[in-house]
Amino acid sequence: MRVVIAEDSVLLREGLTRLLTDARHEVVAGVGDGEALVKTVRDLAEGDALPDVVVADVRMPPTHTDEGVRAAVALRKAYPALGVLVLSQYVEEQYATELLAGSSRGVGYLLKDRVADVREFVDAVDRVAGGGTALDPEVVAQLLGRSRKQDVLAHLTPREREVLALMAEGRTNSGVAKALVVSDGAVEKHVSNIFMKLGLSPSEGDHRRVLAVLTYLRS
Repeated sequence: MRVVIAEDSVLLREGLTRLLTDARHEVVAGVGDGEALVKTVRDLAEGDALPDVVVADVRMPPTHTDEGVRAAVALRKAYPALGVLVLSQYVEEQYATELLAGSSRGVGYLLKDRVADVREFVDAVDRVAGGGTALDPEVVAQLLGRSRKQDVLAHLTPREREVLALMAEGRTNSGVAKALVVSDGAVEKHVSNIFMKLGLSPSEGDHRRVLAVLTYLRS
């Protein structure tokens, strides 16, 4: 897997590089601001060497506000096949929602504290690079907490909300079953009920999982 890292802290950037290199991934570039990130990915793409995933800080120079996430959103629009995993010190709902509002594949939003769990972090990078999602539980909790007030979710049971929260973290049905200590069949039933209650028809196929999560985040 080929990775580009965008992080203005040299120490953290080198640390992320070491973690991913130890996991046998290739870090093809490391940059310190959003403008450099966009230019680097563009140059790689023009050379027919588009990376598999970008790992970017939300806040980078020069203003340390939203340069990183803005660059991530722009890259997702320009290169739909590119996975994007953003890291943030805190849960910033606006940025998380904006990132998730575009293409439904290959996106992640983690708190920097998660990097301390090396296995979890590398797994998240792998999942995003493979076209899946990786959302920090704290991000999901805050976004779903806001969403619970919306009528579109009124018919979901507490258990169905738990299942959807775990789906939003990028877990498979088996992963959800393990987390809730229930059978795979029970999870499949809950997922089916969620699709039905959110008006997601079978014709939408595999994308219904992502559409269900986005319904929560956008409501």
